[in-house]
Amino acid sequence: MSRASARSPIGVFDSGVGGLTVVRALMERLPFEDIIYFGDTARVPYGIKSVDTIHSFTTQITDYLLARDVKLLIIACNTMAAVAGDAVRERSGVPVLDVIDAGARAAVAMSGKGIGVIGTPTTINSNAYARHIHQLDPSVHVYSQACPLFVPLVEEGWLDHPVTRLTAQEYLKPVFVESIDTLVLGCTHYPLLKHLLRDVAGPNIRLVDSAITVAEQTAGVLTEMGMHNPQRGEPNYEYLVTDIPLRFQSIGSRFLGRELRQLSMVSLG
Repeated sequence: MSRASARSPIGVFDSGVGGLTVVRALMERLPFEDIIYFGDTARVPYGIKSVDTIHSFTTQITDYLLARDVKLLIIACNTMAAVAGDAVRERSGVPVLDVIDAGARAAVAMSGKGIGVIGTPTTINSNAYARHIHQLDPSVHVYSQACPLFVPLVEEGWLDHPVTRLTAQEYLKPVFVESIDTLVLGCTHYPLLKHLLRDVAGPNIRLVDSAITVAEQTAGVLTEMGMHNPQRGEPNYEYLVTDIPLRFQSIGSRFLGRELRQLSMVSLG
């Protein structure tokens, strides 16, 4: 039974650092909410692991955050959401939101005909976005494209580098051949490439940033539940990781758009 109250924190988790773009969007949309972020940096990447392993890791993190009495959980990792989202909801006594559902809903609301989805190979191969989109509107055409080089380019800080621009042009060529009017950024690293991708996509294609859409969803759910934090003081942000790799602090600060403080390492046993 959850002991969460309106003053409890929001729990956000990811396989690594990428979910900090979701935290950044939450900070901007809900500036008075406390947030606990959990990044499983010791076991990243999840994309090469089996479904059973991803389930096991994801539910461990879920149980840890529920024990911290979070009032709402956000799965900020597309791979976790695609593979283990249902398992998280089954064991959670609090609302659970995820970036795939939020991105799919926003894309269907924006699009008139065709939706492009870009993501990591694991997310694209899971077909999770296409399934969610078709559940909402079976008539929409979905065109998916894996972009495996985007994550290392973002982590290298090459956000507007000629190499990144050329890579984006190559990846998006087959998507732009189709009749799309909306492009879903289906990885939490990709919001950092938003300005470059907007240039490459052109003015006729709208971009869906799942970090922003899940922050909007969170605001709506808290309003419905009457669970907005009543305190108007300085919020508390806590960052928990299972390892602190070289450069994590600098990469994390880039994703967060501010200095990464209150960083702690924890063990899941």
